[in-house]
Amino acid sequence: MTSDNILYEDNHIMIVNKHPGEIVQGDKTGDEPMVESLKTFIKQRDAKPGNVFLGVVHRLDRPVGGVVIFAKTSKALARLNDMLRKGEIHKTYWALTRNVPDPADALLTHYITTVERNNKSYASLTPKDGAKEARLSYRLLARGERFNLVEVRLLTGRKHQIRVQLSAIGCPIRGDLKYGDKRSNPDGSISLLARSIEFVHPVSGKHISVTAPVPDQRVWTELADSVNDKENDQTRS
Repeated sequence: MTSDNILYEDNHIMIVNKHPGEIVQGDKTGDEPMVESLKTFIKQRDAKPGNVFLGVVHRLDRPVGGVVIFAKTSKALARLNDMLRKGEIHKTYWALTRNVPDPADALLTHYITTVERNNKSYASLTPKDGAKEARLSYRLLARGERFNLVEVRLLTGRKHQIRVQLSAIGCPIRGDLKYGDKRSNPDGSISLLARSIEFVHPVSGKHISVTAPVPDQRVWTELADSVNDKENDQTRS
């Protein structure tokens, strides 16, 4: 962990760019999670004599990269957890898909059931016993020769929600073999990026908006550049 990973920090919160393959919290693999490596980093950087407090506000799946919030105080953690429950933390994701979503933008509602035995979620269009309602909106941002860039805004927070809902409309995420893509990514990641996060600071009350960089890979940068070109054209017109 280095300072280059930190996208925003103050006395109460730290927002970090997670790389695919890292885990936010400890799991059965026993690999060191981000929360522990960040504690070590803060302790050394700030020469703290005692234990470092760092609370996990939310998680990202291991093969996913992008924005993650941590709380540096118990006050911030409690308030951020409450904001998360109330839907006051707004998350935007970018995903690469081989197929073009049809329609190009829509609100999706499914009912998701998770089977812990194989760590997989299943989506249904109709309610089922034990299933949780899952809602997201998406829009097609750019089309490329082989892949397409889709922006997703989460309206609920269910396990593997974006992965299973995009798969349910025939648009599995690039590299996501678990949910129907045909080929893995060389680095074991899936092409899903927690692109940005917006919320009101739980202590200061100021507006916070943080964006993660696009992965330094041609497949990402060409599509991101296409989006930037469109936005610049719209601004000039």
